Parts: sequence; C-alpha cells; structure tokens
Amino acid sequence: MNSMISGTESYRERLERVVLNPLKQTDKGYYALILFLVAVVAWGFYAYIVQLRYGLITTGMRDQVIWGLYITNFVFFIGISHAGTLISAILRVSNAGWRTPVTRMAEMITVVALMVGAVQPVIDMGRPDRVLNMIFFGRFQSPLMWDIMAITSYLTGSLIYFYLPTIPDFALMRDRLGAGASSIRRKIYTFLGVGWKGTPQQHKRLEKAIGIMAITIIPIAVSVHTVVSFIFSMTLRPGWDSTVFGIYFVIGAIFSGIATIIILMVIFRKFHHLEEYLTERHFRNLGWLLLVSLILYTYLTFSEYLTVAYKMEVEEKHLFEILMQGTNALWFWIFVVAGLVVPAFLIILRRGPTIPMILIAAVLVNIGMWIKRFVIVVPTLEVPLMPYEFGSYTPTWVEVSITAGTFAAFILILAIFAKVVPLISIWEVAEEAERGEGQGE
Repeated sequence: MNSMISGTESYRERLERVVLNPLKQTDKGYYALILFLVAVVAWGFYAYIVQLRYGLITTGMRDQVIWGLYITNFVFFIGISHAGTLISAILRVSNAGWRTPVTRMAEMITVVALMVGAVQPVIDMGRPDRVLNMIFFGRFQSPLMWDIMAITSYLTGSLIYFYLPTIPDFALMRDRLGAGASSIRRKIYTFLGVGWKGTPQQHKRLEKAIGIMAITIIPIAVSVHTVVSFIFSMTLRPGWDSTVFGIYFVIGAIFSGIATIIILMVIFRKFHHLEEYLTERHFRNLGWLLLVSLILYTYLTFSEYLTVAYKMEVEEKHLFEILMQGTNALWFWIFVVAGLVVPAFLIILRRGPTIPMILIAAVLVNIGMWIKRFVIVVPTLEVPLMPYEFGSYTPTWVEVSITAGTFAAFILILAIFAKVVPLISIWEVAEEAERGEGQGE
C-alpha cells in the first residue's frame, strides 16, 4: 500500500472514498435521468404491447423484408458485449497493468449488452410463446439453435466473470456499513461477499478462478459473434453468402465494443469524479486499440465489397447498386465516412486535448456501426431472388419506439449498476499501485 505522510489520507483510503462515494450520494440529476429513461422504456413497452395485440403488421417488415430494426439491434448489442472480453479478459491474460481501472466497466457492458441484445430476436418473432418451440423442437442443424446455445453460454460465463472480481469490493462495502444501515442491505452485501476476509489463501483462490474464467471467456466470446454471422452467411442471399463473415463480425464486435467502453468511461469519469484513476493514458491506449480494429474492419469491408463488385452476379449486382447509389446509398456512405474515415483522422491527427477527440471518434464509430448492421440486414432482403419487384422497408413508430426503449433500458441498467456496484475494482487498482510503487514506477 502507498505510504503517505502521517496524518494524511493513504492511496487506498482515497481510492475507497472516491469510488464508494457515488454509492451514497443523492443526486437530483441522477434521479431525473432515471425517470426519463423509465419513461422511454415504458413507452417502448407500450409499443410492444401494441405489436403483441395486432401482430407484426404494425411493423414495416413484410414477407420479403422479414428483418428490420430488431435484428439490427440484436447484432449491434451482441457486438458491443465484446468490450468486456477484449478490455478485461485479453488484457488480463496478457498482464497489462493499465487495464485495472477499466475492467469493471468493460465487464459491466458485456453483461448488460447481452441481456438487452438477447431479447431482440424474441421481439422480432412477434409471438414470444414460440421461443419454447425453439427450445423443445429446434433442429440442432440450424444456426439459430447454435446462436441460442452460444449466447446462453456467453451470458452465463460473463455473469460469473463479472461477479468474481467484485467479491472483495462487496465485502468492503459490507464492512463499511454503519450501524444505521438497513438489515436487507447488510444481508445482500454479506451474501455477495461470500465470507471474504482478504486472507492470502482467499486471494490466491480468487485470482486463480478469475484467470480460469478469463481464458475460458475469450473463445466463448469469439464463438458467439461467429455463430451470429452464420445466421447470415449460411443463407443463400446476395451479400450474405460469404466465407469471411465470421472474422468480419468478430472484428466489428471488437471495434464497436472498444468505442462503447470509451464512451462509458468518459461519462463515469466526469460524473463520478474518477479523473485520477481513468487518466489520459487509458484513453490513448484505447484510442490506439480502436484504430487497429478500425483498420482491420476497413480492410475486411473493402475486401468484401471488392469481391462483390468484381464478380457482379445478378443479385450481387443489384445489391451493390442500391448500396452505392440507390435507395440505401445514404446509409452506406454515412457508415463509410462517419464510421471509418472521420474517426481514423480524429485518432491519428488529433490536435489539442486527447480525450474529447477520442470520445468524438468513439461516438461516430458506434453510430456508423449501428448503421452498418442495418446495411447488412435490410438491403440484402430487399433484393428479390425471383423476377419480382424490389422489396422496401420503412420502420414504423412501433419499431422506432421499441428501439428507443431498448437503448434506454441499456443505459438505465448501467446507471443502476453504477449506484450499487463500484465502477472501479478497488482491490485490483490498489494492488497494481502497490506493485508499481514496489518496482519504482
């Protein structure tokens, strides 16, 4: 532990005070945000009730364009769930010390994004009771069944991986409860702390368990988005009939996942006063990781569309035309310019403060990547496989409302988590500071 001059606050004490303080604050702005998010979620739920009552006729989806905003949201949220895998698991396995203040937020994104994303196909089905048919009568040969198994495994593993590092912090919160604390709160923290006393033996067991889960969760995460890509690439549709969709989707997931953790870090850093622990160094490192994934995704995008443009098969030609200069050209070029080109310039040629520039790049990346998922899903379905007219898709107020409710639910759950779980792993950050001090850093 950092030694301080007698009578002053130690590093660990200051860390505990800063990180645990938001758990006790009563902030009117925070509760106003919660009320607003609840209202948006409620409106989205009302729209879903309308959809349940009248059926999918209330949406813009029809026989030809059978997927729309819901599947776009599904792919997007499953994608950003890779934030926890990259930032936490891979960096933990590689023993990158700078990751310690970032891991908790990354793991939180993974869990919440999976929870929200997994609901989207159920909404898209129109009849949620038919989910049981998938479970009891589903064919194992179907990529949809693989998807259910992969997402369930990933969510289970992510919950365990998220919970394990929080045990010492829950025990700390248990020990810090005053005499006036409610018995329910005390019981919850005692239960979650699972008898943690901080002994060397407990530390050894915990670090071993975290290490095992970090190694385990990486291939599971890669398999999840690979399987998501199989839903598309194993369908004989122009633009989907591709052998690189697996790695394409995985890199895209990592790309949008890094952007999401950057955005979340900036917000929590500002409102929870974590400037001392989430420093410019963390944003620079994440900015370079964002740039590397951007370059890889740009390469895969160029390669994918180049092969389509070179062959120009009939259906592929139609798809290429509506993306380059047709009905979906605006969305495609917004993705290219705002989601790839501008963020690259902001990261490479940034001038002035680092954090604002990287934040703008991350926001543009996520906007661009949501649009890219839309471009993958909808235009392909608009291209007819037989000599019929092109399909069309325009989302209705029901779909837009449910989508808004989905994003509001994502933010709402994160906001609640931020009040009940320390945003920074106190024990890991303190140990890393002690380690750095011991090495003379």
